[in-house]
Amino acid sequence: MHLDFAFVSHFRALHTMTWAVLLSLLIVAFAATLGRATVNLRGALAAEDGSLAVMLLLPDEGISDVTLVKAGVDTQEFLVETKDGPKLIRLKKGEKEWFVQEKITLRE
Repeated sequence: MHLDFAFVSHFRALHTMTWAVLLSLLIVAFAATLGRATVNLRGALAAEDGSLAVMLLLPDEGISDVTLVKAGVDTQEFLVETKDGPKLIRLKKGEKEWFVQEKITLRE
């Protein structure tokens, strides 16, 4: 197959290159946004405030509300509203990130 560029109009070539540049920018922007969101979620596990870490560490609980009850140097306690009712979640900060130390089911 033979492609002859003499028959391609200036408008068609410019139009094709414009779409190629725009789509390339869109792909790069999407990849950068996705990468940044991943870094932010990983950072939430190591942040000083563990409220977002509670939601990330307990995805099966169906958490709808998180309230900080007590904050210490390396421990934090949260009152969370889950699909099974209220719970008290105690987080402890390890060397690098938060982990769940204790889950206590509360009665209403």
